[in-house]
Amino acid sequence: MTNPMPALFLSHGAPPLVDSDLWVSQLAKWAGDLPRPKAILMVSAHWESAPLTIGSTTTGTPLVYDFGGFPERFYRTRYESPGAPELAAQVVSLMPDDETVSHQPQRGLDHGAYVPLTVMYPDADIPVLQISLPTLDPQRLLHLGERLRPLREQGVLIVGSGFTTHGLPFLRDPSPDAKAPGWSSEFDAWADERLAAGDVDSLIDFRSLAPGMPYAHPTIEHFAPLFVTLGASSDPEQIPRQVIDGFWMGLAKRSIQVA
Repeated sequence: MTNPMPALFLSHGAPPLVDSDLWVSQLAKWAGDLPRPKAILMVSAHWESAPLTIGSTTTGTPLVYDFGGFPERFYRTRYESPGAPELAAQVVSLMPDDETVSHQPQRGLDHGAYVPLTVMYPDADIPVLQISLPTLDPQRLLHLGERLRPLREQGVLIVGSGFTTHGLPFLRDPSPDAKAPGWSSEFDAWADERLAAGDVDSLIDFRSLAPGMPYAHPTIEHFAPLFVTLGASSDPEQIPRQVIDGFWMGLAKRSIQVA
């Protein structure tokens, strides 16, 4: 490719986020503005497994409906994207020789992967591979992103899928248009500022430095994919393009693109 594919961090939301006309239009436009990927590598907040684990490389592996309490239609969603065995082999080749890479060939895409993809690439005609979060340590995830960076030059779209705030236990009004709680808006504003400053060191130390903690992230797996994205960028301290902002159910949807 003349230019490498970008890398993305997107706030993927629960399955009902596909009912938000605004989010769907924003995400569809974002995908339409991107070069068409040859393959997509997804890292989702919903799959933590060490060592690094590679999911299904077979077309048609059933999705993982890793949620509960939603209308039945969300459990009938299908996304039969082509498998990506070649990409899986490339991922393995980029890992250090002394690190084990595991495989779960029956593990399909979870909702952190397939929900945004149903909007971005609804025809499901691009090979997709999901890999696990092998750690929640931001520095180690930056290094993982650095390892994956060469894939961008081969037309692979690297996507970290999480949520900029994810304090579900502390939401008082779970309606889609709810006003953001102070802890959510304050954390989001801080993340906006630190990203705009290219301040990766502060982002790494978000648990100590960010306002709104620990309410914004009582567990940190939804912020962790950001560091894979930043690591996969040509310069983790570059100022990213912040493509989507605002709130849904009071949670921050901030999503970015890096070159």
